[in-house]
Amino acid sequence: MSESPSGPTSDPLILTLEMDKAAFAHFDGLRRRHFPEKLNHIPAHATLFHHLPGPEEESISRSLAELTAAEPPVVVEVTGLRFLGRGVAFTLASDVLASVRDGIARRYGDALTAQDRQGWRPHVTIQNKVSPEAARALHRALERDFEPFRFTATGLLLWRYLGGPWQQQGRFAFGRASSPSGVEIDRRTNG
Repeated sequence: MSESPSGPTSDPLILTLEMDKAAFAHFDGLRRRHFPEKLNHIPAHATLFHHLPGPEEESISRSLAELTAAEPPVVVEVTGLRFLGRGVAFTLASDVLASVRDGIARRYGDALTAQDRQGWRPHVTIQNKVSPEAARALHRALERDFEPFRFTATGLLLWRYLGGPWQQQGRFAFGRASSPSGVEIDRRTNG
């Protein structure tokens, strides 16, 4: 856990989906091209939780390691595009991922913010904070050639919010035992 001289930090934690390399490269490339450069402090991501309690990092990390170890990598459907008013996002769907998220929400329900308690609409934002006209133009351009596709979610990533940039705190691979220190033990069997 990140600590200050006075103890554990209260900076919130963010939980995102780890995507397979090809999907991440695709989404991050689009984000780098279309998100305003001065505002693009973080890589492409799909957020599961926007604000988990920072002082609970150790407990959250243990819970994530337990939940992800029992779950094989998850297939995620990319179902369409969403116009955000001042940006564009790809919409995602996965019943398995929704179930994993629900399990985390049950464990930390009392600590969740209103934003994280409301209905979850998974997506990857590739453009935001632009004029509505620029967002509409990109939405139309991407929609012309869009065909639904799938990618594999390989795990979950825990980040500390630093007022703009994020700092990765842990990686929790599906189907593996993970520790906050990054040490992973593969529990899947071959054959």
